[in-house]
Amino acid sequence: MSGRWARTALTAYRLFGAVAYPMLGPYVTWRATRGKEELARRRERYGFAGVERPDGPVVWVHAASVGESNAVIPLVREIVAERIGVVMTTGTVTSAGIVRERLGDSVIHQYVPLDFKPSVARFLDHWRPDLALVAESEIWPMTMLELTKRRIPQVLVNARLSDRSFRRWKAAPSVAESLLENLAQVVAQSDVDGERFHVLGARAVTVAGNLKAEAGPPPFDPQVLRILSGAIGDRPVWAAVSTHPGEEATAADVHRALRLARPELLTIVVPRHVERADALAAEFAQRGLSVARRSRGEMPDRTTDIYLGDTMGEMGLYLRLTEIAFIGRSLAAHGGQNPLEGAMLGTAILSGRYVQNFRDIYSQLLRRGGARLVKDGENLRDAVAELLDRPDRRRAMMAAAGDTVAEMQGALDRTLQALEPFLRPLKLSISLDDSRMRAGGGG
Repeated sequence: MSGRWARTALTAYRLFGAVAYPMLGPYVTWRATRGKEELARRRERYGFAGVERPDGPVVWVHAASVGESNAVIPLVREIVAERIGVVMTTGTVTSAGIVRERLGDSVIHQYVPLDFKPSVARFLDHWRPDLALVAESEIWPMTMLELTKRRIPQVLVNARLSDRSFRRWKAAPSVAESLLENLAQVVAQSDVDGERFHVLGARAVTVAGNLKAEAGPPPFDPQVLRILSGAIGDRPVWAAVSTHPGEEATAADVHRALRLARPELLTIVVPRHVERADALAAEFAQRGLSVARRSRGEMPDRTTDIYLGDTMGEMGLYLRLTEIAFIGRSLAAHGGQNPLEGAMLGTAILSGRYVQNFRDIYSQLLRRGGARLVKDGENLRDAVAELLDRPDRRRAMMAAAGDTVAEMQGALDRTLQALEPFLRPLKLSISLDDSRMRAGGGG
């Protein structure tokens, strides 16, 4: 009965896709007008290729957004070093920029096809990948079924399942199993993630650790850092980054409380979604706070209360301006954001208690003393005050954060080991082609 129900659910999904597919054009165009799609490349979302397929074996690597893209870039570099072609897809304009910036023309970038049969079939018919690697928790039914239909092995790398996703899949166990059984391998971030995928029906599961620990610290422009550091001078600084609605107001309250005893204090606020910057600047002004905005080229001076980091792709810059960082989506919103970028730069990490999406990373940081959880705005105010006033404790947390990242190294090697059975035939085919070419040239 459960198997029949799963087939019925997937059939309904397929039928819904067939009905919805003709209506996707206006939706994708609307997203393009909002900067969420590249208008000139929107046909890629329907599976139309932007370039020709290269000769030889090809691996399709999919990373939905910026975090996933940064995580798999070291893995992609290792695959490319074996002279295996890589088609890398992403789902956002920002992540496309990351791929372009960090991988250049060593890979072919395409936007991921929408999960409808015509789009996915068109994409796969053109690229004919020999292997599909999908980052973290991207589970798209039509894509998975089309890959299986073509006997293309599909592997989930750096795989994780949040509490919320796990509960949803457990509510439909037969559907979860009917999809996850299509995976040739799941390479999970942690023991908890591995066990969850196993419970839901994945056949082969290994645990390799978190590839995000291998990605290296976020990039920055050294000249801009020098200019900003000079403008800030010796002012005490703390930052609230990757913030969500409600957390910026908390950061403003913390700033107003702390500046009574520290009038030189500068607070850096970096919202997760920069399109909220205008509203945030207005809110800060209403609270009587002076704001300088990075997007407008404004420099923080001695009168600036809030430096608003309202740009994309500059987290490496903002984190290098402070030794104390509160990581958002953990007080007013739930789930947390990835603290590894701050930890890589040796930052003392503060966070709310709701960090279940990054439980494993936080547990390691907390165990070593590289992070501290706060329950509310008052706790955050007290923690920031202590770290500003006690450089010994601040430096101890900073060192512990760096040590935690060092301890987490090795995920890339373990992931490559798990992928070796899938990559070995591709490397062998390249070696055989090289041998044939040498033999032909010698003839």
